[in-house]
Amino acid sequence: MEFFNYSILIPVLPALMFVILGLGGKYMKPTLAGVLGTVSLAIITILAYITAYQYFFAIGPAADGAYKAINVFSFEWLRFTEHLHIDLGMYLDPISVMMLVVITTVSLMVHVYSLGYMKGERGFQRYYAFLSLFSFSMLGLVVATNIFQMYIFWEMVGVSSFLLISFYYVKPSAIAAAKKAFIVTRFADFFFLIGILVLSFYSKTFDFATLTQLDAPFIASTAGTTFLGISIFSWALMLIFIGGAGKSAMMPFHIWLPDAMEGPTPASALIHAATMVVAGVFLVARLFPLYFFQSPDVLEIIAWIGAITALFAAVIACTQTDIKRVLAFSTISQIAYMITALGVSGYEGHDGVGYMASMYHLFTHAFFKALLFLGAGAIIHAVHSNEMKDMGGLWKKLPITHITFLVACLAIAGIYPLSGFFSKDEILAAALHGNMPIFIILLFVAGLTAFYMFRLYYRIFHNGNDQHYHHQPHEASPVMTIPLIILAIFSVFAGLVPFSDYITASGLPFEAHIDWINVAIPSIVAAVIGIAIATAMYFKKTDIPDKITAKINALYVAAHNKFYFDEIWMFVTKKIIFNCISRPIAWFDRHIVDGFMDSLAYMTNSAAESIKEFQSGRIQQYALAYLLGALILVVGFAFCIVCFIC
Repeated sequence: MEFFNYSILIPVLPALMFVILGLGGKYMKPTLAGVLGTVSLAIITILAYITAYQYFFAIGPAADGAYKAINVFSFEWLRFTEHLHIDLGMYLDPISVMMLVVITTVSLMVHVYSLGYMKGERGFQRYYAFLSLFSFSMLGLVVATNIFQMYIFWEMVGVSSFLLISFYYVKPSAIAAAKKAFIVTRFADFFFLIGILVLSFYSKTFDFATLTQLDAPFIASTAGTTFLGISIFSWALMLIFIGGAGKSAMMPFHIWLPDAMEGPTPASALIHAATMVVAGVFLVARLFPLYFFQSPDVLEIIAWIGAITALFAAVIACTQTDIKRVLAFSTISQIAYMITALGVSGYEGHDGVGYMASMYHLFTHAFFKALLFLGAGAIIHAVHSNEMKDMGGLWKKLPITHITFLVACLAIAGIYPLSGFFSKDEILAAALHGNMPIFIILLFVAGLTAFYMFRLYYRIFHNGNDQHYHHQPHEASPVMTIPLIILAIFSVFAGLVPFSDYITASGLPFEAHIDWINVAIPSIVAAVIGIAIATAMYFKKTDIPDKITAKINALYVAAHNKFYFDEIWMFVTKKIIFNCISRPIAWFDRHIVDGFMDSLAYMTNSAAESIKEFQSGRIQQYALAYLLGALILVVGFAFCIVCFIC
């Protein structure tokens, strides 16, 4: 559509900047590289906001009240059959436009913040090149016109993540974390690819617009196709979800995200808090009509995976001492909230609140979680440690960081009227109407979230006022604090966006309201109880935490060790996959396959050794062999004639 032709610059500019900084960055001064990357992001952020304004307001909804999807451009790249082909293009609909705003806003704040945080770091230009590559990959993912185009950018996001996690490549822990993230997500992506192939084989299309049509011809033609009693679409969609679960760190693929904190803190804010990890949520939302109408059982599985992951990660967050790891498990828990909302969502009317709530929480969470990570970066920058035991009493020394961090803690705890309250309550409302046991789990997780976030807040800014620092902590430079202030403003006011007017499962707006009696008041009470317990235990140094830990020592130790999931994965990998599968395959390959081929080679060489004298190059030997052969033929021919006559 010509009206949005300029929007092609949104993914193109960061791609161009990656090439410029990647190839020419070493010839630039670090400051110039940072400024170029930041200015580029500022331009595409402005373009993203213009796109959102034109899509939602200038063009507005159609006559039926729904916002229609727009193919800005599309061209055929690869053709397989008459109907099956891969196109490359740009697809705008309510959730992709919303994601453009989220990605560019957070990315811009990270670019600005990094000018101060990463100043003086070796590889500064390389860092900004990687940020540009990630921005390009994530933007390409959300505007993809088809699922295979999404998969291409999905893998590029994985590469970008690997490069940023391993930025400090001289640290063994950073290299190990990057490899872990890459391998775990690639393992999940293998299932994603199989799901894409199964889905496209039966639907004869990769195109999102066709896949999500309720009256698409392939739905009726394959209605009875099953495997092991389960519909083929359920298999395909479950496999696709596994890919999303890997990227969004759902159990049991969550193990990569906490270790990914080895990367620079601003990169953690961008990739592992606000944008990349919500790719799985976006994927399910993109295919939601297919999930809802063709595989409701898969949606229920998704809901339970999300609820269990939310609880699991929240419990672990209560025991961690590294502030970035607390935030990492908080991210896992909050992403699981979004996944759960999609799982319990209906499609139309009041029951469709889950889909809207998931996207709503994705929107608000991006701002306050990015704020938490950037705030953590300012704290680490000030005290030169990630451990809470090395902190305390910082509220006077870091006043801006303190206030903005407190705003983010209140937002994620769901305190009215901050943004987190509105989006989280919509998820709870969806769970209440869709699945009561899940509602109870999520309500409990809301209380845990408030507890572990204020445990973190108090131990950083209040508990330990007598802390003696080797270096006097001080507030970060304005280039770092200004993004904190901007994100704090978003964290306060983002909840006022009337999301149900713009983004719904059916495409039709509906009026969302706060259910004070059944949802809002219970969630606020849960949050207040969590904050009160954290205040009693951590506002000042007491022996209460030690006493409680002693009473639940087994649970505490298990949670502190992340319920030994890393050890379980290592056992499965080394003892089962390597020893029971890889080693026998390697033995078969080495002894049977290689042995067979070596035997062929040996026999060939032996035969060659036996007959090589026949090719000596001596004329006399060739003549003698010719005469002997001729004589044998003559004698044989004569013998045959005699036998025939007789």
